[in-house]
Amino acid sequence: MSTKKEVGILCHITSLPNPNLGTNGAIQFLEFLEKLGVSVWQVLPIHPPDQHGSPYASSSAFAGWSKLMENSSKEVSKKEIEEYCKQQGEWLEDYAQFRVLKERFEGTSWTEWPLEIRTRTSLHFSENEIEQIQNIYIEQYLFDYSWSKMKELAKTKGIRIYGDIPFFVSHDSADVWASPERFHLNEKGLPTHVSGVPPDYFSKTGQRWGTPLYNWLVHKEENFRWWKNRMNRMFELFDIVRIDHFRAIDSAWSIPAHHLTAENGSWIKGPGGDFLSEIISSTNGNIVAEDLGIIPESVIELRKRHNLPGMVILQFSNNDQNNPHNPENHTSDTVVYTGTHDNDTTVGWGVKPVEETVIEALNSVSNLAVIPLQDVLKLGSEARMNTPGTIEGNWSWQCKWDNLTDENVNWFRKAIEDSGRLN
Repeated sequence: MSTKKEVGILCHITSLPNPNLGTNGAIQFLEFLEKLGVSVWQVLPIHPPDQHGSPYASSSAFAGWSKLMENSSKEVSKKEIEEYCKQQGEWLEDYAQFRVLKERFEGTSWTEWPLEIRTRTSLHFSENEIEQIQNIYIEQYLFDYSWSKMKELAKTKGIRIYGDIPFFVSHDSADVWASPERFHLNEKGLPTHVSGVPPDYFSKTGQRWGTPLYNWLVHKEENFRWWKNRMNRMFELFDIVRIDHFRAIDSAWSIPAHHLTAENGSWIKGPGGDFLSEIISSTNGNIVAEDLGIIPESVIELRKRHNLPGMVILQFSNNDQNNPHNPENHTSDTVVYTGTHDNDTTVGWGVKPVEETVIEALNSVSNLAVIPLQDVLKLGSEARMNTPGTIEGNWSWQCKWDNLTDENVNWFRKAIEDSGRLN
């Protein structure tokens, strides 16, 4: 990570008034960020979301969400697509086939498909389905083309794109269907144990995410090939990558699949330092560790040993002198936030005035301060992005271009100037 003092804005692309990568969407937002003096734009995962709109439960850990594209008029040659398929490798074919089969079987989970298709021992596609598969290749190529144009423009404006990688992947995904041996599943393909977190300050009963746990023995035998491919894909798309739920590298909360809540799980050992060394050396990119929640010292040691910045959240500060989220305990190797996409807005939080909290973040010794756009606009709980442990009413907040006026944001630009973080 840069040692320069920088400021970022957290705003997912779906939160833009026009949620696309084009001139009236992401590109217009980049112009706003440049004018504001911001050098980092943080987004949430850009994979296809689930039926509830969550980008953290996708049908692919690699694919881009095509609905974020502006209509592309680019002519695409057969050679370009062949080169793209070769470059992207196995994930693209797996994802395209998975999508076509999902449509064939009317959206049912892959565990309900016929045995030979569920186990991939005999895959046959009609001419129409083969054409659909080819169209998905083109769709993903055009997504990457649109994304790279947007990212290149960001670079000319001195803005880096900061992405997010969910640690676990959805069970009903191309990744699990294509390689079930990489996960803890039974003979029917169903998870034996699922991921989550025990009760903490986000939820009194914990969170049962329901995603399958990795079979780390298989991953280690493969020299973590799937994870290396995944990280390389992320650094094609982003300049900085946050590993969500970093603590699972040290240990993960394992919940028996038949349990309906997260309360009766247990901590199981993760892949540890060997895994982290492998993925860091394979990418050589800027990685941020999301080390929030119940964090043992071993997780902090793991992060520091590999020189990765962690996270501190001002909404989690309190009267405990040892609380790492208190401003006096911040260190330069952290990213400071007023709140994350899982928190209420600072106005909704209601403990301190929003301007005071934002200025506190900007004046932190942390090298990077990231402020959710909702806090810049001084919005209340109606603008909250996500409430962990709930399904309905999340991921839908959008700002309006009329909100992004000088009158509304000049206070923030002045705060950036005063803090010495201006891009």
